Amino acid sequence: LDIALSGLHNPDREVRRSTAEAITEALEPGVRTRAYVFNTLLQNKATMDRLREYPHWLATRNLSNEASDESVQALVEAVKGRYDLARSWYRTKAKLLEIEKLADYDRMAAIATDDVTIEWDEGREIVQSAFDSLAPQAGEVVGRFFEDRWIDAPPAPNKRGGAFSASTVPSVHPYVMLNYTDRRRDVLTLAHELGHGLHQALAAKQGIFHQDTPLTVAETASVFAEELVFGRLLAAEDDPASRLGLLSESVEGQIATIFRQIAMNQFEDQVHNARRTEGELSVERFGEIWAGTQEDLLGDSVEVTDGYRSWWSYVPHFIGSPGYVYAYAYGQLLALSVYRLYEEQGEAIVPGYLEMLTAGGSKSPEQLGALVGVDLGDPAFWDNGLDLVAGQIEAARTAADEVIEARSKG
Repeated sequence: LDIALSGLHNPDREVRRSTAEAITEALEPGVRTRAYVFNTLLQNKATMDRLREYPHWLATRNLSNEASDESVQALVEAVKGRYDLARSWYRTKAKLLEIEKLADYDRMAAIATDDVTIEWDEGREIVQSAFDSLAPQAGEVVGRFFEDRWIDAPPAPNKRGGAFSASTVPSVHPYVMLNYTDRRRDVLTLAHELGHGLHQALAAKQGIFHQDTPLTVAETASVFAEELVFGRLLAAEDDPASRLGLLSESVEGQIATIFRQIAMNQFEDQVHNARRTEGELSVERFGEIWAGTQEDLLGDSVEVTDGYRSWWSYVPHFIGSPGYVYAYAYGQLLALSVYRLYEEQGEAIVPGYLEMLTAGGSKSPEQLGALVGVDLGDPAFWDNGLDLVAGQIEAARTAADEVIEARSKG
């Protein structure tokens, strides 16, 4: 399935359309079985929630995420209130692809190639200087990753793909693994993983039980660091096509992590509540709810095709981890909102931010937010991060207009 889904990035629309049709065709034979399994698990969760007197279907997930119902609801309402941001980007993308209106299989289409190369030494300097500018303590910790060779960066035969920072145990420093191939994206990946490394190193003093954080706050330092470096890379680019490549990748990541995950949360919300009030749900009912929550996000900017109605059935989180998906948006937008505060307040927020990282998992997300003076139960906090996304989308649209104009002049 992952290989098939990668076809949706193809620049050829016919390839994307045929890929989507093939995925739908592969999903259809088993969709009734998956609906039966899903119905059974939905009812089982409803029974367990009733016996344990949980007030709503998401309560257990909020408890495990250490997130209050109020902060989660504030997040959801803030994101739903800004669905127009995703729609505005998809309209711009349609212009870039020279399509009147995107279909669901067009959303991930490649629109720009990133041929900017940044070799390791330069990438290291960009990232190190970004952390140095944040705070001497942050720069010192990150510097040790480079100087003491805590990073495995070069690609090698039989080396796994991807990237991560492993915190191991509090008495041992973290290790970073990535595959640096001199792409601009690799610089952002390096910053992201060193953000994790900084977080893990600072939180080590909390000990084995409180060093790690729930998913809702695990991305705070990594996304913050990525934004620090992103701003530097963007400021260095004058060419509209190159700026568009950088901005579009960021915007599409924000939409996938924030808006799409909340739309999927809304699918889950409606499905769990419908199962409890309507009884067993048909395949058609699942498809109706899936299409409806996707259309709520996409509006008139993207056509939701009939074949897409069965695509809920390939998302494993719905089956194995009820309520999980909102945490992606929570973590991303928490980090962006804190970064936005840093843009507004500068050095004044840094001591509280470093204290936030040092606390690790010893405090709840709300208590961590209080360290930088914010209330996670206030939708305005989440709107602050969404304003940052809006700024990136506007910059991407400006670059897109310049690219389209240059294209028209031949």
